Amino acid sequence: MRPDLAFTALHFDPLIDPLFIGFIGALSLALIALGLWRRAGGIWLRALSFLVLVGWLAGPRLVQESRHNLNDIGLLVVDQSASMGIGDRTALADAARARIAEQAARFPDLELRTILVPEAGNTGTNLFAAIERALADIPRARHAGTIAITDGQVHDLPAATPGSGPLHVLIPARREETDRRIRIIEAPGYGIVGQAVSLRVVIEDLGVPATANATATLTIRRDGEPPRAESVPVGRERQIEIPIARAGPTVVELAASPLEGEISRHNNRQVIEINGVRDRLRVLLISGEPHPGERTWRRLLKADPSVDLVHFTILRPPEKDDLTPLTELALIAFPVRELFQDKIGEFDLIILDRFQNRGLLPMPYMANIANRVRRGGALLLSVGPEYSGPGSLAATPLGQVLPAAPLRMNAVIEGRFLPEVSDIGQRHPVTERLTGANPPASPAVTAETPPTWGPWYRRIQPLQARGDILMQSPDGAPLLALDRVGEGRAALLLSDQIWLWSREHEGGGPQAELLRRIAHWLMREPELEENALTARVVDGRLMLERRSTDPGAATVVTVTDPDGATRTLPLTQASPGRMRASLPAPMPGVWQATDGTLTAFAAAGAANPMELADLRATATILAPLVRASTGGTQWLGTAASPDLPDLRRVEGGRSAAGGSWIGLEKRRDHVVTGVSALTLLPGWVSLPLMLALLVLAWRREGR
Repeated sequence: MRPDLAFTALHFDPLIDPLFIGFIGALSLALIALGLWRRAGGIWLRALSFLVLVGWLAGPRLVQESRHNLNDIGLLVVDQSASMGIGDRTALADAARARIAEQAARFPDLELRTILVPEAGNTGTNLFAAIERALADIPRARHAGTIAITDGQVHDLPAATPGSGPLHVLIPARREETDRRIRIIEAPGYGIVGQAVSLRVVIEDLGVPATANATATLTIRRDGEPPRAESVPVGRERQIEIPIARAGPTVVELAASPLEGEISRHNNRQVIEINGVRDRLRVLLISGEPHPGERTWRRLLKADPSVDLVHFTILRPPEKDDLTPLTELALIAFPVRELFQDKIGEFDLIILDRFQNRGLLPMPYMANIANRVRRGGALLLSVGPEYSGPGSLAATPLGQVLPAAPLRMNAVIEGRFLPEVSDIGQRHPVTERLTGANPPASPAVTAETPPTWGPWYRRIQPLQARGDILMQSPDGAPLLALDRVGEGRAALLLSDQIWLWSREHEGGGPQAELLRRIAHWLMREPELEENALTARVVDGRLMLERRSTDPGAATVVTVTDPDGATRTLPLTQASPGRMRASLPAPMPGVWQATDGTLTAFAAAGAANPMELADLRATATILAPLVRASTGGTQWLGTAASPDLPDLRRVEGGRSAAGGSWIGLEKRRDHVVTGVSALTLLPGWVSLPLMLALLVLAWRREGR
């Protein structure tokens, strides 16, 4: 602050009532008018004496203020959003910032405040929001103006320029730039497996005149497959069909050929992740006879909204002959041919619950079921004593696709026992971390700690078992076996006692969760794949997970970023059967990870899609605000040859920018530190002056 003195106002402090002063003034005017009419000599001297009298009685005083002038405040706003990292914009911005700060320091009456505008999530560059926050602490009378160093891509334009001074824009480029981008108009987040989804995209050239016949090459790559390219017109919408081949995420990368002279290729590429889901899964459930566990299966499958259930229960086997006339039976005939020949290909999963070969299904139909499994179907058997009898399904063509066959003698084991999760089961997604399993991997238990769920009382002893044995009896005999057969899958539950868990017998158990996992593994749910490598990008980090039932699985992965650079990343054991790793993934595009056997892809979108939608440096967006504030726009050139403007102070109302300079207004705001008054007509001056004028007037009249 700088001290100063100034006369600011004229005040009156009347010696008598203003009404009497008015009366004296009126009387004086009357006497003066009379003198003028009579042409009296010295009338002007008398008029001057009356004026001195009235002025003295009015008590005029001149007010004088002691002031301290306040420094003006200017704002230097520096855009640090993602688009400012293109080319040499950051270097030019730093050079301009340093020069403005250096020149501002030469003005003793100017305070320059620097405001940095960082990334703002998905809302683009919020330049004016930062300016408004800074102006909240600055009196309007002290704001000398705002200097913004930005590429001009601002997404929070106000209706009017904030603040009271000029707005200057310094753009770190030589001139208006060009850019090509690919824009997604519509992209579904989900797609039905086996069908195609439609993407609507458009390639746009920004900053160049529109050309009717302009074309660009669009390259499409799905899950790392060989790319396909097609020529598309620029500026016109294009529809692309993407087939969804499997459940889970499908990563699609779209890339547009570069435009000659464009500023950046960052937005020439877009990545979309489409989650493949199966249409309503059709499940065929055949119960060989009524039994307590039948409703368990039905309730489980009916509760799943993604399942269409077809359920049949064999109430009257063919060998039953009680002489009841067929016309009196309220039963429907079992549609064997329709289910197991005509429509067998429509079922994703076939469940045979305590079903035995009683002649209902001829051998060719049994072979149809086995062939359906080999061609990609799924089969689940829950068996009881019938599995070891003469009607065992193991003795039919189904035996070729089942994971285990029963012993020829003494296959049915009766007695109380607790089912256990095997070592492989601890690593398999179907049975890992089942409630009550007490896995040995838990630090709170040991391998000898029994499960906490309820017991079963019957199981079937197998002759041999294939595939993965996930559950077993205390003596190590298989209870639950899963196996892959050709392109399909099969599961065998060697007990008909799991329904006891649903009845809360001795505490019950995770019956619903276990059966749901088995069914969804059979129907290829990606989350339940036991041998898989998955990748996803979360909050700017690539998250990798390797699932395997093999303790000797690979412990390192090779990661390839969107630009093709590779690096090796070690995996860390997270739980039995699961290893994880992560690394920063700031670059948008497709990230690939492989362990030599399995490969996974992840889609990394732009951290700020709005910010990267248009990467040009441009003065067009801010031009109306700059003109309205009488500010100026300066192009900073290149880092090799910068064209940095000079900073000046200008008077309000005058031009605030020139060809190579920008100006901040002189606001001259101040605070008053003291007030004094100077009497203009004190009595010791007024009275002698008035008498002297009257004497001069008398002498004038006496001549």
